[in-house]
Amino acid sequence: MSQVSNENIYQLEGRVPLKTALPLGIQHLLAMFLGNISPLIIVCGMLQMELNLKTALIQNAMFIAGVTTLIQIYPIMKIGSGLPGVMGTSSGFLGTAKAIGVTYGYSAIMGASVVGALFEMVLGYFIKPLKKLFPPIVTSLVVISIGLSLLPVGVRYFGGGFTPEFGDPKHILVGTVVVIMIIILNQCKQKFISASAILISIVIGYILAIIMGMVDFTAVKEAAWFSLPKVMPVGIEFNLNAIIAMLIMYVATAVETVGDLSGIANGGLDREPTDEELSGGVIADGFGSLIAAFFGVLPNTTFSQNVGLIAVTKVVNRFVIGTGAIVLVLMGFIPKLSAIFTVMPQSVLGGAAIVMFAMIFVSGLKSLLRDEIDDRKGLIIAISLGLGVGIGNLPDVLAHLPKWVGQIFAQNGIIMTFVIATTLNLILPEKKKEK
Repeated sequence: MSQVSNENIYQLEGRVPLKTALPLGIQHLLAMFLGNISPLIIVCGMLQMELNLKTALIQNAMFIAGVTTLIQIYPIMKIGSGLPGVMGTSSGFLGTAKAIGVTYGYSAIMGASVVGALFEMVLGYFIKPLKKLFPPIVTSLVVISIGLSLLPVGVRYFGGGFTPEFGDPKHILVGTVVVIMIIILNQCKQKFISASAILISIVIGYILAIIMGMVDFTAVKEAAWFSLPKVMPVGIEFNLNAIIAMLIMYVATAVETVGDLSGIANGGLDREPTDEELSGGVIADGFGSLIAAFFGVLPNTTFSQNVGLIAVTKVVNRFVIGTGAIVLVLMGFIPKLSAIFTVMPQSVLGGAAIVMFAMIFVSGLKSLLRDEIDDRKGLIIAISLGLGVGIGNLPDVLAHLPKWVGQIFAQNGIIMTFVIATTLNLILPEKKKEK
């Protein structure tokens, strides 16, 4: 048995003292916490769900994120990569989930998630051809389009969300304070504070909203201190158009997961991930999303912000990350904690959401600029983003086409960007480099 040592935090295996593992694990929890619950808060707000159901879904989201992270870290048979990848509710599905939810209802999102999750698990077994089919230019454009498509949602929440008070100066003030605090805290030399800048800023914005009389704590008072996560809190319905849209997003997510796991191996372990690790990671993505659907939670995937945290800190020990995951599981048994986030004014989240969604765009842009952009790549970028994001912002342009076309492609630019980028990358010939 290996010796307990603080130095093991830089090794994949090895025993780490709990007093060291706990704060480092919680740091990963802080890095992903808001991103894990934000998609649900936003979709529930759009669909005007009851507070009790919203609280239950947020509680389930924390529980599921912890469970799926443990599966990713400690593989069960072929499910899981064995790499320290943190899982959580994917913001990449937000635009698609919004479109499906508004048109067919939340149950249709869950039905499409079930089918898509099974499909992604199958994809995991064919990881080699998947890697060749979707090179960095395609994955980068998908990430960029995710960020761009989510920004209007962030701005909506910044102004107060889907309420009659949208645009009220008090919401603008709260959202602005959150943005300013993120900027200030992000510059802090203490890594723990800078890594937690978004969460700390939300707490500050929340306190300001309370002082301004913008918060009703009735739901928090009524929520229990302890409750088991609820299985099937919503129904599951299967709709073909919803399923097709989700399947395309699951392919895009699988590609993104390959990129995240590669980032963990490269940034934390100074090596390339093995095909077995990538395959197990994608299968775990699908399996985690399958479990999530039966708990009423949006699809789960690896979190890029935690990949970045590993690259900065070099902390890759599985026990450390697993400790944070266990804390997340335990939080899933405390409904009162979920209720605190449920009653939070939407403008508090909006200030943070604008920054988070814009950073998704920046992350994709950084990835895109790693390689030289020649004329061929420039054309792929221009057409993919031009049509994808453009039509996503003006969906009525497809109003006279068959209904299913608009339902799949017109509600956000992600799917169209992905399809166009993949198609052009396959059909446009590569130019031979001159010697």
